[in-house]
Amino acid sequence: MLILSRKINEKIMIGEDISISIIEIQGDHIRIGVDAPKNIKIFRQEVFDAIKMENKAAATSAPVLPQFHFKLGART
Repeated sequence: MLILSRKINEKIMIGEDISISIIEIQGDHIRIGVDAPKNIKIFRQEVFDAIKMENKAAATSAPVLPQFHFKLGART
């Protein structure tokens, strides 16, 4: 893991297309901005973990098929 120190308004570049900016520091909270191409998905770790768990659950569950109820009888 690379550990870097940055101050407000300084950036970190990831490749040529992604930059991370330090927007604000208040106590133990830091606001960052991420500038990346639209095709790059960016998630907070807890959201990413929840998506992975839901995808895994969906892949292992049995498919739910709709039930159809037909009435038998004469046509009019």
